[in-house]
Amino acid sequence: MPSVIRSAVLMTAIACSMSCTAQAPSAEKGAEAKDAKAAAGGTSLGEKQKNSTMIGMDIAKSLEPFKDEIDVDALTAALRASLAGKPTKLTPAEADQLRTEFGMKMQAKMAKKQAEQGAKNLSEGEAFLAANKSKPGVRTTASGLQYQVLRQGAGPLPKPTDKVRVKYKGTLLDGTEFDSTDAHGGEPVEFALNQVIPGWSEGVALMPVNSKYKFWIPSKLGYGPNGQPPIGANATLVFEVELLGIVN
Repeated sequence: MPSVIRSAVLMTAIACSMSCTAQAPSAEKGAEAKDAKAAAGGTSLGEKQKNSTMIGMDIAKSLEPFKDEIDVDALTAALRASLAGKPTKLTPAEADQLRTEFGMKMQAKMAKKQAEQGAKNLSEGEAFLAANKSKPGVRTTASGLQYQVLRQGAGPLPKPTDKVRVKYKGTLLDGTEFDSTDAHGGEPVEFALNQVIPGWSEGVALMPVNSKYKFWIPSKLGYGPNGQPPIGANATLVFEVELLGIVN
């Protein structure tokens, strides 16, 4: 964490230095005119200004988790002083100590946020599955996996150690798609059933070749409390899977 913060702050400083130079007090009127022209079409930006804008946008995105901890005026003041070779309000030793403390603080903050989101996801998932299991066509296995047959094939069942060829789409409970074969060009993918999450291993093993099933996978059969970005902690997963074949 400290090294990430150090890099992000350094890059922010670079972006801010360019921005500050472009908007120096002696050129205030000219800068305002350029800003107005840029807002209208963006064609008046010079190369450095364009680079600064691009870097600033990227850094702002990377600093989003820390935005409540940042005072842009203080950051700019430290930048100007450092570039001018003047003292800042922190000594290098104080900055090093604060960087370590700040990293620990942000790690704790993000861990707390992840735990809170995980508890929310778990509660919502359990409530959804409790209601979903009584819907027509939905079946629930002993492990808690829920599935619905969208198309029943007549081919063989894969064994737990088989490699299969499938098409699929994965979403969260709110319908947000996080992965699919269509997103990767639409071509089927192949994988061994003993190398995927338990919900997939169990679910696909229920499918005769040429079937298409829908699965609702509880978090304990998915990625659990750690999640797997962009999948959050304890998320219930929804998959539509078409089993095209068993690969020998």
